Amino acid sequence: MVHTAEMSGMQPKPPGVIVLQEPTTRHWKPLPRGFYRRHPTVVAPELLNKILLRDDGRAARIVEVEAYAGGEDPAAHSFRGPTPRNATMFGPPGHLYVYFIYGMHWAGNAVCGDAGEGMAVLLRAAEPIHGLELMYQARAVARRDQDLASGPGKLAQAFGLNRQLDGADLVTGDRGVALVSDGTPPPDNPAVGPRIGISRAMDFPWRWHVPDHDHVSGPRRQTRNGAKHDPAR
Repeated sequence: MVHTAEMSGMQPKPPGVIVLQEPTTRHWKPLPRGFYRRHPTVVAPELLNKILLRDDGRAARIVEVEAYAGGEDPAAHSFRGPTPRNATMFGPPGHLYVYFIYGMHWAGNAVCGDAGEGMAVLLRAAEPIHGLELMYQARAVARRDQDLASGPGKLAQAFGLNRQLDGADLVTGDRGVALVSDGTPPPDNPAVGPRIGISRAMDFPWRWHVPDHDHVSGPRRQTRNGAKHDPAR
């Protein structure tokens, strides 16, 4: 669960509970369930500048995302329907979908839309803002802050996202991971372009990132266009 410092008082923090301490995180608020209950091409650009938070204090600002849209998206894991691997994608919105990529990395996604639609937003890159020492411990190969979470595999490793956290509730923080807002809005004109590392639907402009940001994983020279893709495509 996610609690403010006032809610938790001086009691010891139970495992998995995220306590938002004063003063830095006092006004951070979990994103509500309704935020996720929309098409991923709407949710994705609005996730930019939100914060991924762990119960041990690790936090990073999301700077790059990609949308995946179930049966209307040949690049989505869920395109051909539910399987044991992608079952979380077909569950309720606001949960964490974690999968293994390239036989060597985990990747984290926020489930979107309605249950049964199989939609999600890939958390592709983030800028670490708290708990960097723990991130460096998790990513011993990193030599600078930009190497900690500038890619989906790096981000998952820095935050300890793995199969055990698949299905975690990002709204309640039931397993010690949540997506929160500190009031920073998404960029007015995010960079937009095609997704990275896929072999289908390569023309869909469903990757968004904060323009010219040092922690972005892929090409930074994309169209600067805040327009959302038509969900009916």
